[in-house]
Amino acid sequence: MAGPTRIYPSKPAKVYLFGTCLVDLLYPEAGLAGIQLLEREGIEVLFPQAQTCCGQPAYTSGYHDEARAVAAAQLDLFPEDWPIVVPSGSCGGMMRTHYPALFKDTPLQARANDVAERVWELTDFLLNVCRIQLYDLGEPATVAMHTSCSARREMGVAAVGPALLGQLKNVTVKEQARAEECCGFGGTFAVRHPEISGAMVNEKVAALVDTGARQFVTTDCGCLMNIAGHAEKSLQPLSGQHILSFLWERTGGKGGTSA
Repeated sequence: MAGPTRIYPSKPAKVYLFGTCLVDLLYPEAGLAGIQLLEREGIEVLFPQAQTCCGQPAYTSGYHDEARAVAAAQLDLFPEDWPIVVPSGSCGGMMRTHYPALFKDTPLQARANDVAERVWELTDFLLNVCRIQLYDLGEPATVAMHTSCSARREMGVAAVGPALLGQLKNVTVKEQARAEECCGFGGTFAVRHPEISGAMVNEKVAALVDTGARQFVTTDCGCLMNIAGHAEKSLQPLSGQHILSFLWERTGGKGGTSA
């Protein structure tokens, strides 16, 4: 199911980056790659140092007051009218889709709506706002693609990852049989329902391995952590990488700029 249609603006001079907790704590290279890709497109990246969590873990656990308190701390971090890019469909979906409802009928409603309107999933921004052109400098490789549920259903960017990978002439992308199914992470879902989550990720890893690829890429660090961690624990021949890191490495940190 695709998200709502968006009107893509002209490429701006600046953007804000909302880095996400998992990028900050576990996959900083993905955030850095996103910054480098944006800067290579001629965009100045602003990173508000006071940013923390988007509030999604509390929100999806039913603690809306606590989620509102966490989310409210983010609303003042983006004062200028620049786009807010997020290297995660999950956190992007929280900010764009759920902030308006979370702050409805509160004094922060207008500010939350303004922030939500400016939120973009980072790969979508690169493809459809920057019109990025990628020049593959890597050796031939085969990968499978996993798109998170939030990126697919809330942000409507399921086609973006395959489109970016399709620009890489030396990369073959294998389609997995369970492309539209959840990996079982779901933030706190994996903690509250470990048996169900474990069964889901087991099926997801099997589907990715069945493609014949030995590497997968994804737009979300939560999915990356869950799938790659299960594959390692179950001794499956599968490694994972955030798509931003993969794109930056494949293009060698040079070339790939759009006009």
